[in-house]
Amino acid sequence: MSRLPWPDYFMNITYLVSERSTCTRRRVGAVAVKNKRILATGYNGAPAGVPHCLDVGCLREQLAIPSGQRHEICRGLHAEQNVIIQAAVHGINIHGAELYCTTHPCVLCAKMLINCGIRHICHAEDYPDELATAMFKEAGVTVVKYEDRDSLNAQGRDET
Repeated sequence: MSRLPWPDYFMNITYLVSERSTCTRRRVGAVAVKNKRILATGYNGAPAGVPHCLDVGCLREQLAIPSGQRHEICRGLHAEQNVIIQAAVHGINIHGAELYCTTHPCVLCAKMLINCGIRHICHAEDYPDELATAMFKEAGVTVVKYEDRDSLNAQGRDET
C-alpha cells in the first residue's frame, strides 16, 4: 500500500480548510507548512465578530465588480492574510515556510507573503492577477500550480 505524498496531503487539507469560508463568491483555503508540519491555516471571510457575506450579502457582487478588482470594499480577509494573522496572533514564525493555497494569491497577498519570507507557493486554481505573478518572480518566490501528484514530482516537491 502506498502512502499519500506530502504535497497531496497538504493540498487536501487546504481544500478542507476552504470549507470554512463565508465568502459567497469563492471559497479559498491556505495552509502554511514548514518541515512537513502545519504552522497555520486560513480561509477567506469577514473578521471575527463582524457579520459575514453569507449573512448580509456581498457588496462587490451587488455592484457587479469583477473578480480581482476593488478588494478594498470587500468585507472579507483573504485566506493568505488569515494565515499570516493566525501565525502572528499565536506567535508562530512562518519565515521560510511553504504555502499551499486553493487559489493563486492576489497582489495584496503576494506582497504580504513576500515580506513574511514565504519562499514556495503551491496553488491549485488560477487567479487573474499578473502583477502578483510578476512580483513573486522578482522576489524569487517559487510558484507551482498543483495539478496532480505528478506535476509536483517533476519539480522535486514530492518528499514522501
